[in-house]
Amino acid sequence: MRWTKAYIPTVKEDPAEAEIMSHKLMVRAGMIKKVGAGIYTLLPLGLAVTRKVEQIVREEMNLIGALELLMPVLSPAELWKETGRWDVYGAELMRLKDRHDRDFVLGPTHEEVITDLVRGRVRSYRQLPLTLYQIQTKFRDEIRPRFGVVRGREFIMKDAYSFNRDEECLDKTYRDMYGAYDAVFRRCGLRFRPVLADSGAIGGDVTHEFNVLATIGESHIISCPSDECAYAATDETAESVIEESTVDGSPAPLSETHTPRMKTVEEVCAFLKAESRKLVKTILYESDGEVVVALVRGDREISESKLRRVLKRDVLTMAGEATVRGFTGAEVGYAGPVGLKGARLVADKNVVKMANFITGANKTDYHLINVNAGRDFSPDVVADITVAASGDKCIRCGRTLTDYRGIEVGQIFKLGTKYSLKMNATYIDEKGVETPFAMGCYGIGITRTVAASVEQNHDDNGIIWPPPIAPFQVIITPVSTNDEAIMSAAEKIYSELCAKGIDVLLDDRDERPGVKFKDADLIGIPLRVTIGSRSLKQGKLEVRIRRTGEMQETPVEDAADRITQLLNEIS
Repeated sequence: MRWTKAYIPTVKEDPAEAEIMSHKLMVRAGMIKKVGAGIYTLLPLGLAVTRKVEQIVREEMNLIGALELLMPVLSPAELWKETGRWDVYGAELMRLKDRHDRDFVLGPTHEEVITDLVRGRVRSYRQLPLTLYQIQTKFRDEIRPRFGVVRGREFIMKDAYSFNRDEECLDKTYRDMYGAYDAVFRRCGLRFRPVLADSGAIGGDVTHEFNVLATIGESHIISCPSDECAYAATDETAESVIEESTVDGSPAPLSETHTPRMKTVEEVCAFLKAESRKLVKTILYESDGEVVVALVRGDREISESKLRRVLKRDVLTMAGEATVRGFTGAEVGYAGPVGLKGARLVADKNVVKMANFITGANKTDYHLINVNAGRDFSPDVVADITVAASGDKCIRCGRTLTDYRGIEVGQIFKLGTKYSLKMNATYIDEKGVETPFAMGCYGIGITRTVAASVEQNHDDNGIIWPPPIAPFQVIITPVSTNDEAIMSAAEKIYSELCAKGIDVLLDDRDERPGVKFKDADLIGIPLRVTIGSRSLKQGKLEVRIRRTGEMQETPVEDAADRITQLLNEIS
């Protein structure tokens, strides 16, 4: 490709709305153009990188026997109502009506559509396992689209779905997919980590997120520092051992104390001169028409994903003020477990180990002190419902956990029979029995992977693409387009590299060398070949490695071979 024939609208200034480097640099490098909130056009450079990521994904999917298809973006509401997700998925589901007033969905994911495709057509255990995948545009009505294509309302995703005979068969498919994801992100040149995660609205009991390590990441990862243990999970999912806050001696007498206008943990603890870990927060939720009361230590947060799993519920919403007043008889901020009736009480496992703690009194402007589980209230369920944090102890090996941030670029799920049972998707097993498929689903955010790569690979001058996904692997920069000898050498190297199958950009613009060098750094091409009159008189040209800045002189006659070799070395 010649720059004068390309469309690479580079920009000098950062876009005003951009908060993170990938957003800034992808706009400045002429990769994306904003159309609306969370909606972007992929310009030629951006599409070139996207297609290279897609090709890596295709190759790894095909290697494990997955078959590519393409499903419609639009799907009828009836399929979503079969599984109950029409109501469960929430406001992120983009819904619309056709001219006949029928409801449709712009697909954020395709579990319903793929299950409908397979049911009635795959009938024998001999046809299993079967894994189907697509690479397609998805839609989610994000409440706050941000970070460019990291969190958009329209994005490109690879989604795969497996249909298996049983859990053992699903386990093998899951392991194969885990390995394929590992290969994809390694080939893309990313530093990443797979972690245990929450399945959310997708469902299933086992799921792993693949997170690209980045300080701006929205995923908060809790990790064991031991390579032997290697435990890692999102903070909402991670299990940990928390320092206990028990008190020696017998339970003290329960008493009520006046706490005027003191509602928050900080306010109550400051007023009573107590540590926040000596207080128990009482939070009311609503789920499937039931009120659930969750108890967690005052210095910790409730993990709603853990609570959902404990309750085996897909939807969990915090109770409104009217519900809180109706169940507690008090304003918000004064709820407590003592004497509370008509609601299911779930206590974190650390709460029942505490003694003589503080709770709301279910009476406006009052709290109870010296509350003890067992004596003063009895929880219906005791479970781990606390968000894990750095400094906790590893549940496996006891070492102190650390934390870091990551951008989720992929997630794999063991769905089990969640969809096949609801949609009556079955096959005939070896014994002639109708059996529901054991399913899995597996997603990779293609455009998000591109942005995540920029977050990891940039400097003050621009993007530094890993060679496997760079829009061009080599940029040839003739210092002067008016010098016949320089342009002749540039054309020769360009032709030779193209003949070797290397993606080459020839900067044939009539611009100053400094402008060309800045643009080459900005768009992040791995190797820059500079041809100037001084070096050319010596029969040489300069090759610069974008990542390190290292410069090498290479004879013109050997340049194509040396550049090819160097690309292999840095890939």
